[in-house]
Parts: sequence; structure tokens; C-alpha cells
Amino acid sequence: MQITRQADYAVRAVLHLARNGDQRIATNMIAEEQHIPPSFLAKIVSQLSIAGLLHTSRGARGGVTLARAPKEISLLEVIEAIDGPIQLNECVGENSTCSFDDNCPLRPVWCEAHEQLVGRLKATNFDNLMKKDSFSG
Repeated sequence: MQITRQADYAVRAVLHLARNGDQRIATNMIAEEQHIPPSFLAKIVSQLSIAGLLHTSRGARGGVTLARAPKEISLLEVIEAIDGPIQLNECVGENSTCSFDDNCPLRPVWCEAHEQLVGRLKATNFDNLMKKDSFSG
């Protein structure tokens, strides 16, 4: 399993905003500093805004800020805002489809791994990430 490049860019953009506190940052500045193609970042910002993770404003003093404090935004929220719900295997989740049903010896392994991954991403917020970040000055 691998998250998309778009989700990776989204995570980097949100971390960049978290490092800058309440300061409004121009998207072209984020794109340049995070090495994200500007047109790609525009789409990402739109999706994160729709998900309620970012506030955007246009104009000469426009830019982007976090909609909530970094400690209130989880890595899972950002990834799922871009890629949709995480699902390790088709047999995991509410709408699971498995022809073996409960007789499959692999399903419990996939379910446990899924729960651990989702739990870890949900427990990791951007405040935690900034504390681990050696680049945050």
C-alpha cells in the first residue's frame, strides 16, 4: 500500500502551514518551498478546504491558513481528505467483499493491520509532527 503523491503533497502543505502558526501563506510560496507543482497544489488546497482543514482567502493579502489548531488535525484526516478512506484490502471495512467470509484465515490479519495503521495515523497530529520536525526552526 502506498499513499498517493497528492496525499503526500497535502501532508507537506499542512505541515508547512502548521509551522507558520496563524500566518496566512500564499500558495505559490508553499508550492515553491515544498517543491509541489502550483497547479497540483491548487487542487489539493481546494480539497483540504472542502474537508474543513484549511481556510483560503483571495486577493493581494490572500493565502491559506489552517482551519484548526495543528493538534486538532490528524494525519489520517489529511490523507483521507485527498485519497478517501484507507482500506488495506477489499475484505476490510464496512462494505467488505470476500467470498470466503469468516472462514478466511487472512481476514483477521488484514483487519488488525488496518486497525493499527488507521489508529496510528489518527493518533498522529500536526503538533506531534512539528515536535519531531528538525526543520521547524
